[in-house]
Amino acid sequence: MNTEMYQTPMEVAVYQLHNFNISFFSSLLGGDVVSVKLDNSASGASVVALDNKIEQAMDLVKNHLMYAVREEVEILKEQIRELVEKNSQLERENTLLKTLASPEQLEKFQSRLSPEEPAPETPQSPEAPDGSAV
Repeated sequence: MNTEMYQTPMEVAVYQLHNFNISFFSSLLGGDVVSVKLDNSASGASVVALDNKIEQAMDLVKNHLMYAVREEVEILKEQIRELVEKNSQLERENTLLKTLASPEQLEKFQSRLSPEEPAPETPQSPEAPDGSAV
């Protein structure tokens, strides 16, 4: 299995669950590859044993997925905390800068934020190459 393209344990677990096979479940249970032969001669006990092994494997996969999800949730919670803290800091800085700025500076800043309508062009009198009016 090539898990290099997956970045989180949850992605790996989902990939494994999506592409599961008997050897995958067997490896989870720590045993050798289980060969399954389903025919009329299979005894009830072996079918029950196989069902139990599959159930154990599914429980392991579920536990692995739950662990991966919890880990992912904790990472996201931490990122949210950091972003909320950064947002608060920026809001405080913004408030401070607004209180320290002069009305002219605020007006100039606001004019940069909102696009101005282009000023109508005023006709210029033609000038001669030496700078005198023609």
